[in-house]
Amino acid sequence: MKDFPSKEQILDFIRANPRASGKREIGKAFGIKGNARIELKRLLREMADEGLIEKGRKQFRKAGELPPVAVLRVMAPDSDGDLWAEPLQWDSEDARPRVAIAPGRGDKAVGEGDQILVKIDRGEQGYFGKVIRKIGSGPQKVLGIFRQQEFGGRIIPVNKKADKEWIVQPGDRNGARDGELVEGEQIGRSGHTGLPKARIAARLGDPAAPKSVSLIAIHEHGIPDAFPDEVVKQAIKAKPVTLGEREDLRHLPLITIDPFDARDHDDAVAAEADTDPANEGGHVVWVAIADVAHYVTPGSPLDAEARKRGNSTYFPDRVVPMLPEELSGDLCSLHEGVDRPCIALRMQLNAQGQKIDHRFTRALMRSPASLSYEEAQAAIDGEVTERTEPLLDWVLRPLWAAYEAAKIARAARAPLDLDLPERKVVLTETGEVKTVAFRDRFDAHKLIEEFMILANVCAAETLERGQRPFLYRVHEEPSTAKLDQLREVVDSVGMVLAKGQVLKTSHLNALLNDSAGQEHAEMINVSVLRSMMQAYYAAENFGHFGLSLARYAHFTSPIRRYADLIVHRALVSTHRWGSDGLTPTDEDRMAETAEHISQTERRSMLAERDTTDRYLASYLADRIGNEFEGKVAGVARFGLFVKLDETGADGLIPISRLGREYWSHDPDTQTLQGDRSGRIIGLGMPVTVRLEEAVPVTGGLLFELLSVEDRAMPKGNSGPRRGGPKRKLTKSKIRRNKSRRS
Repeated sequence: MKDFPSKEQILDFIRANPRASGKREIGKAFGIKGNARIELKRLLREMADEGLIEKGRKQFRKAGELPPVAVLRVMAPDSDGDLWAEPLQWDSEDARPRVAIAPGRGDKAVGEGDQILVKIDRGEQGYFGKVIRKIGSGPQKVLGIFRQQEFGGRIIPVNKKADKEWIVQPGDRNGARDGELVEGEQIGRSGHTGLPKARIAARLGDPAAPKSVSLIAIHEHGIPDAFPDEVVKQAIKAKPVTLGEREDLRHLPLITIDPFDARDHDDAVAAEADTDPANEGGHVVWVAIADVAHYVTPGSPLDAEARKRGNSTYFPDRVVPMLPEELSGDLCSLHEGVDRPCIALRMQLNAQGQKIDHRFTRALMRSPASLSYEEAQAAIDGEVTERTEPLLDWVLRPLWAAYEAAKIARAARAPLDLDLPERKVVLTETGEVKTVAFRDRFDAHKLIEEFMILANVCAAETLERGQRPFLYRVHEEPSTAKLDQLREVVDSVGMVLAKGQVLKTSHLNALLNDSAGQEHAEMINVSVLRSMMQAYYAAENFGHFGLSLARYAHFTSPIRRYADLIVHRALVSTHRWGSDGLTPTDEDRMAETAEHISQTERRSMLAERDTTDRYLASYLADRIGNEFEGKVAGVARFGLFVKLDETGADGLIPISRLGREYWSHDPDTQTLQGDRSGRIIGLGMPVTVRLEEAVPVTGGLLFELLSVEDRAMPKGNSGPRRGGPKRKLTKSKIRRNKSRRS
């Protein structure tokens, strides 16, 4: 046998061989055999008693160090957006070590609180780990109203889809009072009822308070609404930009046109007749966008926080911005009469509105005016004011002339022509709902929209030519399944959407035009909309079906979208304007960023929609029993969804309230079919309903159906008829019944 090893030699071996450091491996390494193994066992026990080593299931390790494989709990991302984890079990008196988690291609996403099995290595910079598998999620959370009971209480979720209450034991109340809005974390399940048990993690105040409506959505969807100190400090230190090497565009009449209550101004436009003899009747259009990339530099705290948020989220009473107010509302906002840095685009359009040339420049601008859509439209319509009269001939008319040309090119391109109304909730000063209406849509809106689309196309074209990685805005064509379902609906009303051809937006526009003014127009509009795929961000180009464009990027809103900031950095790198362009890190994680900000965008959309639903329920709460006109907006096996004409509010009619007969659901034609009456209820049909219930805290509305297409529903329609379906209506019978009614 070799000389018996010292404790230090054994420690050196364990450090060098963390995955092969059991008693057998140590004995083999030092040539320990026979009775000497008893002495090794004693020595290892002594080292463990002295705290030098720890015994795992199959190996020893140096005390205070992590094993090669361990279960970790994922921590919140740090200011750089990096993911860290810490050991779930830790017996040392030292602080728990942190492990950097490096997600690999194809790994499942993990988030704060998740438990993961990790292969751990140690380098010069500390521990880093590779996820083997996810073995448990973080504590499930619930937002709801706390109801005190004799022993503890319950949390009643504010989510209208939730079907369970949560039990709170007396020791887990955290001081919550009856009726308070609270956030709870699951800590197990009740053996008696099977309901989830929770501890109250946060008390959020009075749920009936006007400001609580958006607060509920912020907490429910996990939207970050407080900036870290280091982010605010960086924003406060930002300074105005001087001309330097930028192009001076302060002579151009670049005006902003936004909603009257806009919180930021990140785009400005100007136009003039083209003086180039080779482009007779053409126009020069300028689009200037706030140069956010100058202030939000790669790897900075501002950048990490902006990427984490992904986008701004807008509520009727507040905005949760992507950037702090010092930037979003001041230095990055193109305010009237002050110098602002921008990335500007000069586009040359011919008389038919087709773009024949463009160039980008990094510049300094000064807007002569910030107008609302209403102001700009009124001036063009002849209702000028002291504010708009000086701008009419110099600024507004040249813009509208260029827009008239752009409309020709747009018509030739034939983007999908779904002009969807947008709801607007107007609040009082105290935060209560004053009115709910649909936003007016003027040519001024369409003008800005069209010039922004052209600018986004130019950005994508320039970056593709420069072979620079960037983020595309992708909208794929409808799936085969969605198209088949749309054809079923179209066929059921006697119209045709041909098969065997490459679907173009022009085909869908023809369908919309042919149905205009017909009784089924609303059904066709809703069905076309539902057939569309959801737009998203991607590092690869799959085109934009809805806009009928081969390539498309988001360039025009960097104050409120991280995707646009990435595109700005790509333009900076392509044109070599400075050191604040794309970094290798930006490029390496382009696909990861695309997926992340697509998720944050969906998160914001859901939060904004839920908030609007709650405000609408609050607005209608004192009109219980009133009758409303609406349209069928959704058909499901369990009932109908109705959208009210007056406010756009959505509510449910359970199938049990549709009369004493059996209703068959046809998912292809999106209809319910009555087995006794032969009545058909489908998408887009006009209905009259009575409001039975409005719950502001959840946003839930419950209706009673009074009539469909002016035909009254039978009386005494409480509960379905027993016994199941009497007869099944075929699609040909559906069409015959429809033609008979018309």
